[in-house]
Amino acid sequence: MSTDPSTPLRAISLFSGAGGMDLGLEHAGFETLICLELDENARETLRANRPEWTVPADGDVVTASQRFRPADFGMQRGDLDLINGGPPCQPFSSAAQWAATGRMGMNDVRADTVHGLLDLIDAFLPRAVLLENVQGFAEGANAALPEIEERLARINAKDGTSYRAEWRVLNSAHYGVPQNRRRAIIVILRDGDPLEWPTPGYADDPITAWDAIGDLSTQDRPEAAGKWTALLPCIPEGHNYQWLTSEGGGPELFGYRTKFWNFLLKLDRNRPSWTLPASPGPSTGPFHWDNRPLSAAEMLRLQSFPLDWELTGDHRRRVKLAGNATPPLLMEVVGRALAAHLGSPPPSAKPSLTIPRSSKRKPALHLAELPTAYRSMVGAKARHAGEGAGPAPRAVNDAVVESSEA
Repeated sequence: MSTDPSTPLRAISLFSGAGGMDLGLEHAGFETLICLELDENARETLRANRPEWTVPADGDVVTASQRFRPADFGMQRGDLDLINGGPPCQPFSSAAQWAATGRMGMNDVRADTVHGLLDLIDAFLPRAVLLENVQGFAEGANAALPEIEERLARINAKDGTSYRAEWRVLNSAHYGVPQNRRRAIIVILRDGDPLEWPTPGYADDPITAWDAIGDLSTQDRPEAAGKWTALLPCIPEGHNYQWLTSEGGGPELFGYRTKFWNFLLKLDRNRPSWTLPASPGPSTGPFHWDNRPLSAAEMLRLQSFPLDWELTGDHRRRVKLAGNATPPLLMEVVGRALAAHLGSPPPSAKPSLTIPRSSKRKPALHLAELPTAYRSMVGAKARHAGEGAGPAPRAVNDAVVESSEA
């Protein structure tokens, strides 16, 4: 068991993706023993950036407890400090709830990975578990957390442990990440004691998109494509298609609130980015203020990855890895709180992945006139028929819960 502050805390990584969670935990004083990841391109990215990490070809978490035991890592059951990961979010995401086939939660075959996670907890009895996911993973009709807690109760009864889960919905921007990204962070501690959660030190003065990528040098500058992206120069930074509706400041081309929010959405240099998508369509933002899609390198930086972190694969695969990643800085901040709880203070006085504020002057931006090809479309348009999210009216509660405890 790691109790010596000079000894790295030992962690097993599940659903490792591009390595955001593991990188953040590394900076908080954790040593990753193994990364389990199904996607081959993600495994290549992990090996390229951290050759010392063990990344097996078979990264299936569902069967991992049958293949790996504590003795394989030179430890006994109960010695491992941490199991961490972000299980597939699709069965629990808000987007999935729009389709009946997506409202299956733990009955979705993709949720078998959660059972694999629980099997590993049972096999290793780690001192802590750290999970990152969408809010629907922790609460709601199809949440995974109730089943996780039920299984933990059985483990407690069998092994005399005191596993208890607690969670918060954290906005990454409140912790120094230049991106508004709200995710449920679930912490499960074997001793049953509450975690002293980190303070949101950037809630009132966040790191901005300009701070992150205003002077980022990248040769990968994707070109805008599709039917509507020629309209981007007509939309101010920080706005979306609604600028071209009856409620905006430009000519009326679209009905108010008849498109998804990220349709023709542009970054605001003076604010953090909006949440980055993993599989954006040709009109899906956020777009760069220079009226083009973001490069994978820019997406990585908006996720708080260091400048030397590289993604493998073609552009589409790199964008998917970057969009799906867990912000390393957020995980460093949470990891520092976990390390302190486990009796091993973090290695530095402050988070080392913090992005500095830029002193570079912002150039002026100018709006273009509406292209000729779209001028025949100008005129009164029907508005959205009711309150809700998306093109079809459907009442939803879109309030953001900043903190909650299971």
